[in-house]
Amino acid sequence: MTEEKHTYYLVHHQALPEVLLKTVQVNELLGKGQVNTIYEAVEQAGISRSAYYKYRQHVFPFYEMSKGRIVTLELLIDHVSGSLLEVLKEIAKVDGSVVTINQNIPYLQVANVTISLETMDLKVNIEELIQQLSKIGGIHKVKIVGKE
Repeated sequence: MTEEKHTYYLVHHQALPEVLLKTVQVNELLGKGQVNTIYEAVEQAGISRSAYYKYRQHVFPFYEMSKGRIVTLELLIDHVSGSLLEVLKEIAKVDGSVVTINQNIPYLQVANVTISLETMDLKVNIEELIQQLSKIGGIHKVKIVGKE
């Protein structure tokens, strides 16, 4: 299994395809409460819902990536005593501040866990933390599912 690497680029808005700019617009409309549904937002921005869903978690303004945000991670971990503790120890090592933890009931000996953490004092960037968490035994998946 190859390790997926997350690489980010800072690109001037003039170099971006229109669909990416409109995806950011949809996210802003939804985030500011100017529309009630994704359908309304994509109609207003002038893109299809499928285009929005394709890019929505991959394009955002630079300020969204700044430190001091709350990031929500989704993990799939083995249902073994101490697995979650190892994840929390790794987060603590890099000065991550856990805001919430939610663990679903295990199914087939794995559990879905979401952890929201404050990134203000992280000693590493979030991508490095994800890589470190992925290396822990019993961790099958780690990904970002939300940012505030």
